[in-house]
Parts: sequence; C-alpha cells; structure tokens
Amino acid sequence: MHTQLTFISFLLIFTHSSVYASDDITPLKKEAISIVKQFGGSLKPELKKAIKAGGPANAVSVCSDLAPAIANKLRTDTGWYIKRVSLKARNETATPDAWEKSVLQQFDKRQSEGESAKKMAFAEVVNGKFRFMKAQGVEKVCLNCHAAKIKPEVEAALKEKYPHDKARGYSLGQIRGAFSLAKDI
Repeated sequence: MHTQLTFISFLLIFTHSSVYASDDITPLKKEAISIVKQFGGSLKPELKKAIKAGGPANAVSVCSDLAPAIANKLRTDTGWYIKRVSLKARNETATPDAWEKSVLQQFDKRQSEGESAKKMAFAEVVNGKFRFMKAQGVEKVCLNCHAAKIKPEVEAALKEKYPHDKARGYSLGQIRGAFSLAKDI
C-alpha cells in the first residue's frame, strides 16, 4: 500500500508539471539569468545616454520604444519569451498574468522580510513551460520616471507614451517589477 501511495504521489507531482528537482531546471535558470543580463545590459546604457542627451523626459521613449525592441530581438535570438511586468503597470503589456502576479507578490513579501531585490528570482515549470522571474529593483536612474514626484517635462512625456501609467511612487531599492521569461520545454 505504501509503495502504491508513493507512486501515486509521484504521478500527481509529475503530471502537474510544477515541481521538478532543482537539477532539472538549473541549466534553464542559468540561461534565463544570462538573458536578463543581456536585456538590462542593453537597456540601461541607452537610458543613461538618452538622459545625458536630453534629460529624463528624453529617456521615456527608450523604455517605450527600445525596451520592447530589445525584448523582441532577444526572443528571436534565444527562443525565449521575455517581458517586463509590474503590480503597478505602466501599460497593458506590463500587466502580469496570474502566475506573474503571484510571484511579484512573493517578491514583495520577501523584500519586506529583508531580502534584497538584487539577487531575487524565482523559477518553476508550469504546464510544460519553464517560467522565470527576476526582480527589478529601483535604481537611481529609475527614480526619474518612477518616483512619487516627477518633473513636469517627464510627466508630460509619460502621459503621451503611457496614458494609463500606474508605475509611480517607488523609492530606491524597492521592487518595481520583474523580468519575466518563459520557454517551452
């Protein structure tokens, strides 16, 4: 009887596809982290360049236009689906699905318990897809557009590009959202 229950438990875990041994997904985690680094490594210098060239308002178009282009290029180059999501989304494409929302809420809880956003990540296999999220903490450059008080010229640029923006009121180090990646396995 005990052997039969153990086998049934194994089948339930296996068929739900949400619990795998960490060794099974370690290579996927490493690949996902590499892609997040590529995304951030491409976006951040462009933000800084835009701010230097025309101030913080100039950087709004980098996030609205260039970030999706970077994500699309990474998707084409790697086969991974990638986007940025937030509980306070700037636009519809940043609105999390149910799984992403749950992970973002876990990130907020983990941060409230003292964990830093810098290394915070979560990975899981869900319905035949490897899903990965990496918390995106607020850095100084982010406060130009995501703080409680924003310069009028930035406010105008945000209203033009993001008429339904909710991504405000953040402070340095706070989790603003996450990179969300998925890959069929």
